[in-house]
Amino acid sequence: MLWLIGGTQESGEIGAAIASISLPCMVTVATEAAKSLYPPHLPVLARRLQRDEMAAFVRDRSVAAVVDASHPFAVEVSQNAIAVCNANNIPYLRYERPPSSPTVRERAHCNAIELPSFDALLAGNYLENQRVLLTVGCNPLPQFKPWQNRATLFARILPAVNSLKIALDAGFAPDRAIALRPPISPQLEAALWQHWQISVVVTKASGKAGGEDTKRAVAAQLGVPLIAIARPAIAYPQQTSDLNAIITFCCQFLKSQD
Repeated sequence: MLWLIGGTQESGEIGAAIASISLPCMVTVATEAAKSLYPPHLPVLARRLQRDEMAAFVRDRSVAAVVDASHPFAVEVSQNAIAVCNANNIPYLRYERPPSSPTVRERAHCNAIELPSFDALLAGNYLENQRVLLTVGCNPLPQFKPWQNRATLFARILPAVNSLKIALDAGFAPDRAIALRPPISPQLEAALWQHWQISVVVTKASGKAGGEDTKRAVAAQLGVPLIAIARPAIAYPQQTSDLNAIITFCCQFLKSQD
């Protein structure tokens, strides 16, 4: 059986392609909402698996190969999956989103800033006395709690109870958090920035599927500085951005097991 580690838009496309050629596959995602990304007949388990649970998962389900299409910033998920695959001699392939490709106009937007980490962002004065929109998900928000008195911070989060709790616990007032599920249109993105009079936007370098292209375009349109946090560096055993390469990997592996 194949194990598809999913939860992203692209993983839904990968799951549909695998299902279309009747390859035995099990998908795991972190939330119930992510189940909607996959064909109804494809088995999907909504559960956050720790490393020991991953080890039990591959053993109990006789997993023969793994395709990791988790979010680019889901570092722990990928690292745990790689460790489990190495320990059990299971082939692993990472689907990695292509990076965002800024247009000529966006490249000319000189206020675009690339930083290697959230630590680098918070160690500098990029946010001082600014009206900052954080479009980085809920998990990094606690890191910004010390900045609540140094800047006016707003957060866009997923419409989930846990996401809102994390934002509130990190010091975000209810009127400075908005729950929206992507994709966000350029028009809505621009209207939100203008309504809150945003002077700096922080995002992740998560690629087109993560809305990075839209944010870059709106930043160039409105002249708002955009800070993009680079993807974590992970040593994947092998990776691809090509759906056909993933299908070839799966088919070749199943053939070798016949």
